[in-house]
Amino acid sequence: MTTIMMMPSPYRWLLWLGLLVLSGLLAGCTHAVVREHHTALAPSDARNTWLGGQAHQALAEQSAPDGFALLADGKEAFAARVRLIRQAQRELDIQTYLLGDGQTTRLILAQLIKAAEEGVRVRLLVDDIGAVGQGDRLAALASHPGIYVRVYNPLPVGRGHMFTRVLASVVNPAQQHRRMHNKLWVADSSVAIVGGRNLGDEYFDANDSRNFADLDFATIGDVVPELSRSFDMYWNHGLAQPIERYHRVADNAWLTLKTELEEWLDDNADSQYFTELRRQPRDSPPWETLHWGEGRAMWDIPGKLSSATPEWRETLLGDLTEGIELNERLVIISAYFVPTEWGVKNLTELADRGVAVEIITNSLESTDAAVVHGAYAPWRETLLAHGVTLFELRPEQEAGTDEDMAVPGASASALHIKALSFDDQLFVGSFNADPRSIYWNTEIGVLARSESLMQAFNDLVAIGQEPSLSYRVDLTPERELNWHLERDGEMEVLTAEPGSFWRHFNAWLSHTLKFERWL
Repeated sequence: MTTIMMMPSPYRWLLWLGLLVLSGLLAGCTHAVVREHHTALAPSDARNTWLGGQAHQALAEQSAPDGFALLADGKEAFAARVRLIRQAQRELDIQTYLLGDGQTTRLILAQLIKAAEEGVRVRLLVDDIGAVGQGDRLAALASHPGIYVRVYNPLPVGRGHMFTRVLASVVNPAQQHRRMHNKLWVADSSVAIVGGRNLGDEYFDANDSRNFADLDFATIGDVVPELSRSFDMYWNHGLAQPIERYHRVADNAWLTLKTELEEWLDDNADSQYFTELRRQPRDSPPWETLHWGEGRAMWDIPGKLSSATPEWRETLLGDLTEGIELNERLVIISAYFVPTEWGVKNLTELADRGVAVEIITNSLESTDAAVVHGAYAPWRETLLAHGVTLFELRPEQEAGTDEDMAVPGASASALHIKALSFDDQLFVGSFNADPRSIYWNTEIGVLARSESLMQAFNDLVAIGQEPSLSYRVDLTPERELNWHLERDGEMEVLTAEPGSFWRHFNAWLSHTLKFERWL
């Protein structure tokens, strides 16, 4: 028998080289790291902090158990977060889905290091998708003895880039599709911020090209310990793993990170954004006006990501709708609105029995996910035919519009608010009106009952429905869609949906391939 040795062709060499590079990109390992069990500051200890004293004093003058402030302006929302870091004396707990890299994030990281140096315990919990490409920086942050960083639902491989992360996720796509979407800040177990904002310039009106209109609650009172309890549940769950298990850095890497951040901040100290931030008072609590009432913290169980697809009544949506009597008005503000056949049936039944159903979402032009728009758009005709009112945020608002919903300083804007009002109750959190928030992600929020808070929210809704900010979509007698807007002080009607060919194509493709349940 003759054995013929064949030399590999150049194409085979390229294939083997490509596989070798891919293996290197996906390579990962874990390191032995002690994972400590932590709990939030006890309410009795929290009262002895400066923030605890401020909250206690404000509550002592009221009969209501909770106070709420609406944070609609992005710059004010960022200033409130920075103020909490500077004012905390014992602990800071931060939970976020995304951690962007920009001027706001760099300032926050620098402030967290400074707080830790002053004896504040810092716990930062980031969804693992939000940590892609930033593992070394987060591990450097966690090398400080007073700072702890954990990633939720992590993968040990493909961590350096989103491309490699997607490749690594192919092994178990069902698990990696499910994410921790919660956004929560708690300082000294005394003041909490919960809402729609992640960490990134676009959430705080600090991006020159595109910003999000968003909304948070700043809260004090009985609801805060409950929010702290939710953080502890996620922090101590098995899906939350120390970042050091996946990224090895020097023991004192935080010193290098601190120097890098300080040098960058010094170089950019005269930026307009930082200049305006310095005008904010540092010695006052992170609220100007508090609305008094009663709140209820709600969140999905942390294990939702590792269990079978839940029945909707077992999710945050089930808790939210349980016991709700809706007789007059339902307002949904949702960045990603995917009503599904089941949701449309419920919404149209409400409208048919006289409940005013009003929806504000992104237009095709403004959304950052045209595939989501494709799952919403086909339901518009049915909703409008039953009297549901639809408003779609425009990407560019008219000059002079109210800044509470507009996003000044950017050439384009998008809606990122997640809020629902049921007659006299308001829910603000991370929950979008879509299947992803119901089934695939974990979410958090606060349901509040307060007369003055509802009035403030209704004022915000009225601003969002103005034709200078949003299209009002209606249905003609011929069952054609029109988009009403105001431009240069004049009302206009568009008979074709605005948006580029590429956006229309993505929306069409999403609907054709029936992506609805996964969005």
